Amino acid sequence: MRNFYSTLILFVFFMSCGDKPKAEKNVEKNEGVTTQQVDTVVKEKEVPKKIFKTFDKLADTTFVRLADFSDGFGYELRYATKNNFLKEKVYDCPECYTRVITAKALLKANEDFKKSGVRIKFFDCYRPNSVQYKMWKIVPNPQYVANPKKGSIHNKGGAVDITLESLDGEELDMGTDFDFFGKRAYHDNFDLPKEILENRKLLKETMEKHGFWSTRTEWWHYNLDGAHKYPIANFKWDCN
Repeated sequence: MRNFYSTLILFVFFMSCGDKPKAEKNVEKNEGVTTQQVDTVVKEKEVPKKIFKTFDKLADTTFVRLADFSDGFGYELRYATKNNFLKEKVYDCPECYTRVITAKALLKANEDFKKSGVRIKFFDCYRPNSVQYKMWKIVPNPQYVANPKKGSIHNKGGAVDITLESLDGEELDMGTDFDFFGKRAYHDNFDLPKEILENRKLLKETMEKHGFWSTRTEWWHYNLDGAHKYPIANFKWDCN
């Protein structure tokens, strides 16, 4: 028995003098090793600032594309689609052109609208006289389409068909769709919900403040004062 205990003591002694535990060896092995930190922050790319044109040296009668002067408008140019009362596409591509004098007034009106948290959305702007002839051929009724021989103020670059939308692009309720021909679209129809009347009032009063006048039967249509004196035009924009 004495030999057994002697052997056991020797075994424990040699074990205690042996290799250190693996965890300690790993610590020793990693001493002096530097850890490289990786930057995981994703840097946002800088969006180049848009540069817009100015009206410098442009005559009031010059035709200009509104999108070249501001990105603050909304657009749904219906006559470049079949979603209109004609049920036909009469523009080759959707663009909003006006004469400079009209564009200046629209930009000022839009700045006022933005103070109320809304902006102008266009359904139609300048309309070439050749397009007026297309429309007249489809609906030859002066109650709905101006006779192209006389032309409309759209053909002169001084009329726009518009509504209002939020800055996020949600249309305000005006009571009817664009080009709805009926008493519900009349400015002097007050038999409508309060919200609709307030929306129309905001549109009408602000546009009038900036030199536009309305058509009694169409809440969306506005003509610039004096635009009737400009000649009928057939300027066509490039779709390429």
